Amino acid sequence: MIKPASPTPGLTGLAPVVAANTRILILGSFPGAASLAAQQYYAHPRNQLWPMLSVLTGEDLARLPYAERLPRLLAHGVGLWDVLGACEREGSLDSSIRKPAANDFARLRTLCPALEMVGFNGQTSGKFAMQFAAAGYRTVVLPSTSPAHAALSFDRKLESWWQLLALDEDARIVF
Repeated sequence: MIKPASPTPGLTGLAPVVAANTRILILGSFPGAASLAAQQYYAHPRNQLWPMLSVLTGEDLARLPYAERLPRLLAHGVGLWDVLGACEREGSLDSSIRKPAANDFARLRTLCPALEMVGFNGQTSGKFAMQFAAAGYRTVVLPSTSPAHAALSFDRKLESWWQLLALDEDARIVF
């Protein structure tokens, strides 16, 4: 009989991709196996985040090498991070996460003082929305861009993702 694999102990997430001008922060739950292996946000080839952000920014970020995507994304005032900084997990599914440890969100006021909007990439990260709203940020829980969340088409997800741009009229969005 084959024993089921045990969760990988002590997985650590990726550093935040933010700058002082970051106005919109997209928070995932925790990097998938492909992202951890590549040390890149949303590295799975079927994850729709980079194509989604390409539409929202009007710049084809998905075609750029990863090292070029990040400064371009930051130039648009958009940052990336995850709600969890560490956990145990086998595979990439959020449902497999064990012993979650949240990131230090108090650092956000220092790292990105211009932050206004936090978009949660999926329901798992969306569980933190109330915490961010209580801290004074505008929040929106968005459909996951993960390939595991294929119930909605790209276009249906995109309809929701446009909410990231729904800042006050006087906000200066560089999209």
